[in-house]
Amino acid sequence: MNYVILAVKVIKNSEQSFFADGTSLTELIVQLPQVRKNNLKVIFKASIWGKLSHDVAKYYQPDDYIIIEGYISIRAINIDRSINLLNKQVEISVFKLYPLFLKS
Repeated sequence: MNYVILAVKVIKNSEQSFFADGTSLTELIVQLPQVRKNNLKVIFKASIWGKLSHDVAKYYQPDDYIIIEGYISIRAINIDRSINLLNKQVEISVFKLYPLFLKS
């Protein structure tokens, strides 16, 4: 498994969703902060499950900085089915989250 600890900036806080068994899921769109002035922006999705999902939906909003711990995975998504074009997207399944800098 690929375990990571990252400091990230919340770009978009999507709504909380629930499964039939009551498990909750919150997905955040996050960005790695850049020190250098270049055009490369590393943006990816962070998935938070369970009770931590409730806290994330309640307390964190865009432009907050957080530290996330979790497992990184790369998902292949099909962009164009007619020519079978695949793109790879990074996703992190978060199991610990710490506030770093909150706007509110």
